[in-house]
Amino acid sequence: MTISDGDDVIIEYVGRLEDGTLFDTSDRGLAEETGLASEHPDRAYEPLTVNVGEGTVIEGLEEALRGLEEGDSTAVRIPPEKAYGPYKDSRVAEYDRDAFEDMMGDRTLEIGFEVEAKDSGLPGQVTEIKDDFVVVDFNHELAGETLEFEIEVIDVS
Repeated sequence: MTISDGDDVIIEYVGRLEDGTLFDTSDRGLAEETGLASEHPDRAYEPLTVNVGEGTVIEGLEEALRGLEEGDSTAVRIPPEKAYGPYKDSRVAEYDRDAFEDMMGDRTLEIGFEVEAKDSGLPGQVTEIKDDFVVVDFNHELAGETLEFEIEVIDVS
């Protein structure tokens, strides 16, 4: 059965950046071997179920699945425009450090601290801490990256 919109597809996958860095996988052994599992200890490394056409995965991955069949394997290169979009400087904001720390309550301000924008709910990370201000980047961590996936179709229904 050829995959098309509305199909539920189960895939095994490996996702890498252009430089070969592993950023995601369904293979627990590979995640453990590369240290990805220790970076994300609560994540389940298992096959992914995608309902094609629902928009639950990036556009380029859905496009790569259409036309494949159960048992097929493929490698696909997905540009930023069909992944997490380009990196936008407009999604980087500076905040007064004192006001930011007041908002945090008893949590400790550090690089990598995760926040959520009040208005949009957009997640961000503290990327810089200065005496007077804090910089928060609201770009997705993979924004601007070309992604490379190895995909194996396990089941189509």
